Amino acid sequence: MHADHTELDRRTLLRAGLGAATVAVVGTELALAAPARADQGADLDWIISCDGWGARPPTSPLAVSEIPTNKIIVHHMAFPNVTDHSREQAVRLARECQDLHIDGNGWSDTGQHFTISRGGYVLEGRRGSLERLRAGDRQMISAHCPGENGRAIGIENEGTYVDETPPEALLDSLVRLCVTICRRYGLHAHDIFGHWDFRTTQCPGAAFYRQFPALRRQVFRALGTSLRDVPVRRWPDLWRFVNAPPVQVVQYLLAHHGYPVEPTGVFDAATVAAVQDWQARNGLPVDVDATLTAGTWETLAPRLRGDAAGLPVTAVQYLLHLKGYADVTVTGSFDRPTRRAVQDLQNLHGLPRSGAVDTDTWCAIVGGVVRRSFTRR
Repeated sequence: MHADHTELDRRTLLRAGLGAATVAVVGTELALAAPARADQGADLDWIISCDGWGARPPTSPLAVSEIPTNKIIVHHMAFPNVTDHSREQAVRLARECQDLHIDGNGWSDTGQHFTISRGGYVLEGRRGSLERLRAGDRQMISAHCPGENGRAIGIENEGTYVDETPPEALLDSLVRLCVTICRRYGLHAHDIFGHWDFRTTQCPGAAFYRQFPALRRQVFRALGTSLRDVPVRRWPDLWRFVNAPPVQVVQYLLAHHGYPVEPTGVFDAATVAAVQDWQARNGLPVDVDATLTAGTWETLAPRLRGDAAGLPVTAVQYLLHLKGYADVTVTGSFDRPTRRAVQDLQNLHGLPRSGAVDTDTWCAIVGGVVRRSFTRR
C-alpha cells in the first residue's frame, strides 16, 4: 500500500453522487444500518473488531458507499516478515498501520477494510467495515485503491511478498475471509484481484500474486459455486480514473490499432477518446467513463503466435516482466523467454500450455480470471 491514495475516490462521487440519499456520513456510529438479521454477527466473532484491538477514533467522519461492492482487492503491507505470529503482534500491527495511515498519510482512519496478520489473525481495519460485513449491503468508502474505494473490499496482509510467500496460517485466513465476504456481498471467487491490477505498485508482490489462481480455486470450492455461474472471462474493469500497468497494455494495443496514445499507464484524455472511439467502431456500448468492458478487451487483443512481433508483443512482455518474469525483456519480438513465461502463466491458470497468447491467456496476463482456471484441481 502506498501513501498517495485518496479516500473519497472519484468513481464513488461520479457514479453515485455525494448526497444524503446516496452516501451516509458516519463517525464511530453508522448512520446507515441494515435491518437486523437473526444470524447477524454470530459467525463473525473470529474477526477482531476495531474496539477489540484498541483502534483510535477516526479523525473525521467516514462514509458508507451506495455503489454495489463488486470485487475484493488483495494487498501485501510491505511490512517485515516477522516470526512473531501471536495475537499481540496482530494487535500491534493493526495499531501501527492505523498510525501510519492517519499520521503519515493524513487519512481519517485505516485505509483498508480488513487486515490479516502472519499468524492468521483477522482484524477490522476501517471502522464500520465489520458492521457493514454483517449487514452485507454496502461497504465503507476506503482508501486502499483509488478509483475502487467505493466498490472494492480491501484486504491487507502482513508482510512483503515480492520473493517470499505468506505463511500457511495467513493464507488459510485469507481464504476464510474471502469466502465470508463473497457470501455476504454476493461475490464470487472470480471477483478477487490484486492491487497492481488497478494501481501502479509492487503490491501484492510477485510471489504472492502467483498464488492467486490457487487462492481463487480454494474460495470457489468453499463457496460451492457452479461452473455455469462463472463467466468465460472476468476482465479487470479499468476506467478513466484508474492508473495501472494494465492501462499501459491497453495503450500499447490502441497504438497498435493506429490511435495516437502514449503507453504511460495513465488513463489520460487521449486514452479515454481512443477507447470510446474503439467501442463505437466495433459496435460496442460506448461507456461514458471509457470502462474497459469485456467486449472492449476482447476486440482489442489480437492472438499472438511464435512469429508475432510489434506492440502487442511489447505489451505482453512489459506486463510479464513487471509481474516477476525477470528473464522476459521488452523486445517486441516473441522470443523464447517470452514463450516460456506465457506457458508458465498458462499453467498457473489451468490453461493449455501452448505458448500462444489467445483470448483466455490475454485475460490472465492483464489480471483477469478465466473459467478454465476453476476446472483445475
